[in-house]
Amino acid sequence: MEKRKMGLTKTISIKSNYLLLLVGYVAAQDGVFDLVAKYGAKPDGEISQALMTAWKEACAAPTLSTIVIPKGTFLLNQVSIEGPCKAPITFKMEAILKAPADPAQLNPDLEWITFRNIDQFTMIGGGTFDGQGKTAWANNNCKATGKCNKLPNNLSFNLLTNTVIQEITSLDSKLFHVNVLGCKNISFVHFTITAPGDNLNTDGIHIGRSNGVKITECEIQTGDDCVSIGDGSQQVTIEKVTCGPGHGISVGSLGKYPKEEPVVGIYVRNCTITGTNNGVRVKTWPASEPGAASDMHFEDIIMNNVSNPILIDQEYCPSGQCTQQVPSKVKISKVSFKNIRGTSATMLAVKLVCSKSIPCNMVDLADIDLKYSGEGPGTSTCSNVKPTFTGIMNPSACPELVLQPA
Repeated sequence: MEKRKMGLTKTISIKSNYLLLLVGYVAAQDGVFDLVAKYGAKPDGEISQALMTAWKEACAAPTLSTIVIPKGTFLLNQVSIEGPCKAPITFKMEAILKAPADPAQLNPDLEWITFRNIDQFTMIGGGTFDGQGKTAWANNNCKATGKCNKLPNNLSFNLLTNTVIQEITSLDSKLFHVNVLGCKNISFVHFTITAPGDNLNTDGIHIGRSNGVKITECEIQTGDDCVSIGDGSQQVTIEKVTCGPGHGISVGSLGKYPKEEPVVGIYVRNCTITGTNNGVRVKTWPASEPGAASDMHFEDIIMNNVSNPILIDQEYCPSGQCTQQVPSKVKISKVSFKNIRGTSATMLAVKLVCSKSIPCNMVDLADIDLKYSGEGPGTSTCSNVKPTFTGIMNPSACPELVLQPA
């Protein structure tokens, strides 16, 4: 009899544990919002409505939730995905999402996909956002006119905090691939950007008025700046990024608009730049509005056949339609270029052209070794700046100045 009681007790215990596991599984599933399994999204179909319904429910959930777009190819019109939400959200994007190819089907005043006003947001999954930009590029003659048509960026992250974007690809955006605006503590890890090198204004990641941006171990191939840093950007770290084709890694352009905010704390380290129009640069407009950029450091960078590998350009005027004789009013200070080596596609490898009215100060160069890939030695030029030099300097630095090594 005692054995039967013990057996019955054991059976009840096993069943109770099973029920607890089942309840836990159901609860876990309640936190998963799968667009195919739960909302009827179908491969090759348009999923805007399914995505927005899933987001509304996930955003209202009181505990961690995960939106899943499973593997497959789906079409997606313009959407704005907004918080605030009640709890952290993971956006697991395993699919290929395709934007409308025809720009006429899109509102040029909106981005393709916007994420706005969200805290503790994570995007993972290995998926691809395909902007299908080929048609837009063909009708966007920026190079000839100096002006680009207003087109949607692939992804805009606005007013996000404590965010991680990891193992995601942006492909063939019509304009910028990623725009980061008003964000705090946002990281891009193993993020891939791919587009042809001959399409202007397809910047990789553009940052503006954001604090605590980290771009790590990313691969960026595009037709404009791999990373561009606009006004109000603070504490931006770019590490282990491969860049090229494109226009390099840039601070600016600055000074074009009134009331721009200072740029402070830019760190570019351990990057490889290949075949780009520029390497690392700071650029401001002539006849600019007042502004400031300081505490900017470019270190341990390999240049592979890069034009203009090291550049401060306070006479930036890509269209040739500027008042060049009026100097820039953007103050540049506390800039360092250290341990930058490789090959330059242009004879002029180091160009530091600062403002006549507000010269650059506290500019340091150390251990620069850039060999011109053509015939003859590389050169450098400096104006309105008195940099300090340490270690190797190839090409010879600033022949215009009487150099006093630090």
